[in-house]
Order: sequence, then structure tokens, then C-alpha cells
Amino acid sequence: MGGSRRQPLGGIPALSQVEIVNLEAWMADDLEKIELTCFPMANHADLLSADDIRAYAQVFPEGYFVAMIEGRPVGMGAGIFLDFDFDHPQHNIAEMTGENQCGNHTPDGEWYYGTDITVLPEFRGRGIGNMLYDRRKAFVGNNGKRGIIAGGALPGYYEYKRTMPVTDYVTKVVAGELRDPTLSFQLANGFEVRGLLENYIEDEADDGWAALIVWENPDHPKNRRP
Repeated sequence: MGGSRRQPLGGIPALSQVEIVNLEAWMADDLEKIELTCFPMANHADLLSADDIRAYAQVFPEGYFVAMIEGRPVGMGAGIFLDFDFDHPQHNIAEMTGENQCGNHTPDGEWYYGTDITVLPEFRGRGIGNMLYDRRKAFVGNNGKRGIIAGGALPGYYEYKRTMPVTDYVTKVVAGELRDPTLSFQLANGFEVRGLLENYIEDEADDGWAALIVWENPDHPKNRRP
């Protein structure tokens, strides 16, 4: 099944040719390759493997969105529902998400916890990431959830980590004084930084640091402000 769908890409298609679909198990091998390509300095054990993705396809495929071009995956945005304790926010991705990064999925959970969002480098800057975030936000709204929480990677910190504390780096990115390939994009999509997560995943690029980012669903009663 998968072999018949994975076709060579002919050039760079227009954004209108990008289709966002829900995960199917046959996509797992391609999506694992995207993970390894997009996080080259990370410990592979902390990334989604093909086995993890196949488990996701059984547990919560409706929360896992895949960007397709000409029948082939080029990006993805995965997540699960869970509750989150903002009074004790420190965590790493493994303990938060459970087995296969989806084992802690709780259908009645208040939040959508984003476990992954990636687009192949050659397709970035074309709006695919925005499409994935828009689909996630719509999914959160349609399911009456409070919003999206994630540990945002800080790949740009690699160039500054020998000369700048991570707190200063994130402060400058939030202020617009520096640009981080991931965090700046997330801020542009309406996320706020609520803190820093230490040892989130083992990644040489950011020494394991991640930004705790939150997007609140403006239509949820608990998020409405006078």
C-alpha cells in the first residue's frame, strides 16, 4: 500500500497541492526519516521511531496530522490529549507522553500536547508549518480543549550556547532581537513562552533545553478574559 503512494516529487509544488491528512500506519517509515532529517543532533531514542508512529496510528491517529505532496509525507504535527499541571511544569518528553510518545493519551484531557512538528528542510518557508498549526488549532477548538502545550526546540541556540545563557537567548528571541528557526515560528503562530524545560530531550543543538510554549484556545470558557 505504502509503496504505491510514495512517488518521487516533481519539483516544488504550489501550496495548493499540499494536503493535510490524518496519520495512517503505512506512513511510519517515511515519517521516521523526516524525524531523523529534521533533528540531526538529537539522540535517536528521543525521537519518534517508525514503531512509535505505528503505535500512534492505533492510539490517536486523529491527533496526528501529515502534510502530503504527490502522495508522499513531507511534514507532520503530532499530539495527544492530556492534563497539565502548570504549578509543576518541569518535565521531559518521555515522562510526559509515555510509551511510544502516545501512551499517556487521555481523551478527556484539557490540553493538546504537541509531541512533534516538523517539515523537511527543502519544503520550509512555503506555509506548510502554518497549515499544520492551523489544523491543530481547529482540532483543539472542535474538541473543546483549552489549547496547545509543547516543548519547543531551540536549534538556533547552538550558535550562542558557548557565549550566552539559554535564558538570555530565549528572552532575546521573544523580544525579536534574535531569530530561532523553531521558536520564532511558534511565536508567530500565537504561542507564548511560559518557561524553560531542562533535559527535555538529549540534543546537542540546544543542550537539552526547550521552551515551554502555550497557545490558548480563545473560545474556551476558562481562557476568556474580561
